[in-house]
Amino acid sequence: MLFQSLLINQPGLRIFRQTHVFRTRNSRNSYMAPPILSLVLPSETGRVLSIQSHTVQGYVGNKSAVFPLQLLGYDVDPINSVQFSNHTGYPTFKGQVLNGQQLWEIIEGLEANDLLYYTHLLTGYIGSVSFLTTVLEVVNKLRSVNPKLTYVCDPVMGDEGKLYVPQELISVYREKVVPVASMLTPNQFEAELLTGFRIQSEGDGREACNFLHEAGPSKVVITSINIDGILLLIGSHQKEKGQSPKQFKIVIPKIPAYFTGTGDLMTALLLGWSNKYPDNLEKAAELAGSSLQAVLQRTLNDYRSAGHDPQSTSLEIRLIQSQDDIRAPQIKHKAEMYS
Repeated sequence: MLFQSLLINQPGLRIFRQTHVFRTRNSRNSYMAPPILSLVLPSETGRVLSIQSHTVQGYVGNKSAVFPLQLLGYDVDPINSVQFSNHTGYPTFKGQVLNGQQLWEIIEGLEANDLLYYTHLLTGYIGSVSFLTTVLEVVNKLRSVNPKLTYVCDPVMGDEGKLYVPQELISVYREKVVPVASMLTPNQFEAELLTGFRIQSEGDGREACNFLHEAGPSKVVITSINIDGILLLIGSHQKEKGQSPKQFKIVIPKIPAYFTGTGDLMTALLLGWSNKYPDNLEKAAELAGSSLQAVLQRTLNDYRSAGHDPQSTSLEIRLIQSQDDIRAPQIKHKAEMYS
C-alpha cells in the first residue's frame, strides 16, 4: 500500500513523500496497514539517525545522546556501532562490534521499507576505516532521500594528546568526512589533528574554525580548549561560503573530576539546540553548555553524597536525574562574541 505523507510543513517548504507500509494480517484474515507515524506525523524538530557506541550499563555514545534528544522533542533511531557490557574504562568489558557490512545491511533494511527519511545524521566514536567508509555511504544514501539532511559529526579520535583510534582514520576524517559534514564538534586535540596545526591561543582556535569552514562545514564548535589554564569553548558559524563567520567563546568552569560520555552528550545537545536556533549558534552553545554543566555538577554532588572520592575514578553521568536541566537549562555561562 502507498500513501502520501506530509513530511515537513514550514513556511515556504512543504515536502510530501509516498511511503510504503507493511501489511499485517489480523485474526479475521483481513489486512491492516498502520502508518509509520514518525513519517506521517513528524515531530516539529526532526528525525535523527544516531550511529554511535552503546553500553548496557552507563552513559556513553548513544546512551548519552538518544535520551537528551528525545527530551528536546526529536524522534531518534539509534544504530549501535558497538554493544559492550560497560565502557572500556572499567577493568574488563565484553560485547560485539558492528562492521561496515552489517551497518549497510541495517540501512538496506530501512530502505526496503521506505524508512530512510531523516532530517539529521549524528555520528560519534568510530573505530575502523571500513566502518567510517560505510558511514560516508550512509551520508550519500540519506542525502539522496533528503538533500537537506544535516550531518552532525563528532570526530572522536583522541584527547589531551592521546590518539585512541587507528592512525589511518585521521586522513579519512580530513579528506572525506569534514567536506560532507554540516557541523563539526571536535575537542582541541581533534581540531589539531584535522587542521594540522597546534592550537595554543584563542586566535589559533578561531583560525582552526576558519580552516574547517573552508573544507566544508558551516558550523564548527571546538568543545574544549585549554589556553593558559582557562577552559574555553570556541564556536563559529559561516552562514554563506566566502563570508566571514560569526565567532564566539564561552568560558567553561573547571570541575575537579573526569566524566565519561560528556562529549557525546554535548554534541547531541548542540544538534538539538542549533536546530531550534539555526541562525544563532551562540545561543545553542549557551543552552547546550549550561545543560552539560548542570549534569556534571549533579553527578559530582551525588558521588560525594555516596562517599566516593570523585577524583579517584571516572564518573558515570547522572543523565536521568538531570531531565529538567536538559529540557529547560538555565543559562549561566554567556557567549562572548569576537569582533
